[in-house]
Amino acid sequence: MRLLVRRLTPNNSPAAIATTMLAAILAAMAIASLLFLDFGANPLSAYYALFHEPFGTLRGFGYAVVKATPLTLIALGTIVACRSGFTYLGFEGCFTLGAAASAWLALATAPGQWAASLSPLLFFPAAVLISFTVGALWSGLTGILRARFGGNEVLISLMSNYVAILIVKYLVAGPMRAPGSLPETDQLPHATWLAFIIPGTRGHAGVLIALAAAFLVWMLLRKLPLGFELIVSGLNPAAARYAGIDVARRTLLAAALSGGLGALAGLTEILGVQHRLMDGISGGVGFTGVIVALLAEMNPIAVLPTALIYGGMTVGADAMQRRAGIPSSITFILQSLIVLFVLASSMLRYYRFNFAALRSKKEAMQA
Repeated sequence: MRLLVRRLTPNNSPAAIATTMLAAILAAMAIASLLFLDFGANPLSAYYALFHEPFGTLRGFGYAVVKATPLTLIALGTIVACRSGFTYLGFEGCFTLGAAASAWLALATAPGQWAASLSPLLFFPAAVLISFTVGALWSGLTGILRARFGGNEVLISLMSNYVAILIVKYLVAGPMRAPGSLPETDQLPHATWLAFIIPGTRGHAGVLIALAAAFLVWMLLRKLPLGFELIVSGLNPAAARYAGIDVARRTLLAAALSGGLGALAGLTEILGVQHRLMDGISGGVGFTGVIVALLAEMNPIAVLPTALIYGGMTVGADAMQRRAGIPSSITFILQSLIVLFVLASSMLRYYRFNFAALRSKKEAMQA
């Protein structure tokens, strides 16, 4: 007899989801506590620092919001792509190119440049439009290769990351490089910075872009006929074609939307945090955003708290390292354990333990 039996109906109630996730997080923390003890750290003090810094102080909360903003946008792009049957992993490249496009326009508003007369009221919509377009065109290349030529979008999108990163590396070392500096641009004009909207913190207006994007993606996938066509094209392309849906065009649209959202994540980082373009600006956020989408179970609304919690964990991990003396490698292990356990815990909503089989096995062993 099997120890796990598939449920007739998956238990996807909010209570079940919350319970399994909480149990998974507690299990991961319990295992990580053993590593803390090995370094002579008090697990309770370490976990207090982990949660108090991002969620118990205004400064830490603002920093958590900063970390969560690009994660939210990339996770939303992942949701649009995956719900449409398009597995896109090129967000590192879209993020980098979106940041480069925003930096290019921002530097063009400096005194003496061609866009010096561009007012902030016009700059920010233009920056959003240009960054989104650049990201959409970049990811659209992968969409074309998949839709028209049957290419493997996973491999193509992964390799496109390296191309995009090398393009930006060339830009910051060549045409856009600040005179006499490291491979980076001049600091962007202050008028092009995203405003800080959480007093006393680095929390910037990019979070408003993320919130608006989450609402629009939710509307697209839940309320609009176009979203229904995207989902049907992903679930059953043959049925979609039979219903008269152009699956190839829907694939291209999903690719463009996902890449555009990834590029907006780069915009929020360059205009809200870094304020200059440099090599390696993404820092792996393109892949972390995919993890956030998986943790949120491809729900555009659930992405918001999930990204905030993940961003808060990143902030708290730094505080835990400082206050409890835990090496950074151990904090990464803790984050990895939590992600692994939460993703694995979803299995319990589709399967249940067969306790009769467990008892039979125990009786057989005793006999």
